[in-house]
Amino acid sequence: MRILSEFKPALLFLGKFLAVYLVGNILYGLWIESYGTKPDPLTRIVTGQTSDMLASFGFATEVADNPARPTVFILTEGKVVISVFEGCNGLNVMIVFTAFILAFSGPFRNSIWFIPAGLALIYLLNLGRVGALYWMARFQPHYFYYFHKYFFTASLYAVVFLLWWIWIYKINAAAKPKTD
Repeated sequence: MRILSEFKPALLFLGKFLAVYLVGNILYGLWIESYGTKPDPLTRIVTGQTSDMLASFGFATEVADNPARPTVFILTEGKVVISVFEGCNGLNVMIVFTAFILAFSGPFRNSIWFIPAGLALIYLLNLGRVGALYWMARFQPHYFYYFHKYFFTASLYAVVFLLWWIWIYKINAAAKPKTD
């Protein structure tokens, strides 16, 4: 039992992380499934805001639901450039981020502002990611798969890891009293 007590903080963290992550993903999955063959509202919002962002850069885009699958198209001149799937709405990354912050507990007053700030940053970066994928699909389609599958996914998770590092070493470290 002594070994168990040595690992108690790590096991407690892991238990809280898995609980929040599993509950978050189960609720997310049920929510997505409730829309059947239609895209969920968050995917529509992300796609619409990406289209608006692209328009601000001079790209004439339209948004339309895919009639056959639960995805949303971004079109240019009536042609589909990319199809945005529910996994592209960023919610799963937000669940992972939140699960870690809640599992690696710190002062509640810090959590109450850090979680929404982190979620907002992830959301904005995800809009940029979907916009960059539109550009890639339109102008460099031979690189699309690589950037979609690896580069942008790794970039988004690198930001999440950076946020976690800030949470552990800057936010929580600043909240702990210094002992000499």
